Amino acid sequence: MKKLLTALALFALPILASAQIENPVKWSFTSKKVNATTYEVHATATIDNGWHLYAQEAGEGPVPTSFKFTKNPLVATSGKVKENGKLHKSFDKNFNSELKYYENTVNFVQTVTVKGKAATKVKGSVEFMVCDDHQCLPPKEVEFAVSVGGK
Repeated sequence: MKKLLTALALFALPILASAQIENPVKWSFTSKKVNATTYEVHATATIDNGWHLYAQEAGEGPVPTSFKFTKNPLVATSGKVKENGKLHKSFDKNFNSELKYYENTVNFVQTVTVKGKAATKVKGSVEFMVCDDHQCLPPKEVEFAVSVGGK
């Protein structure tokens, strides 16, 4: 009986190990007050070694990083989402295109203006795709909510 249980356990381990979902990007979302009505919403991606996250203007092929902001009558976005990080450009033979991407970390910044004095939240989602030298993971979407306004 012990041998049977040991054999079953050994066969089950590879199946359980492969069932783990890889998640090479960790996101953090914060806000920074610029002045009385203006805030910066920061979406910071920390990327595991060996992986890369595509830029908003990635090139032909992969799903670029993109942000959607939920409509809020108390908040207006201004301008485009800026990217702060070391941008890499290289030709990718898998996509047959020159691609733009980030490694290690990148900070995406959206400037918003708060109308009135009430505290509110900037909500939305970020869609992104990551690849390493051997594979690309399916695009993923992460929701966020960041407090702005108020005292």
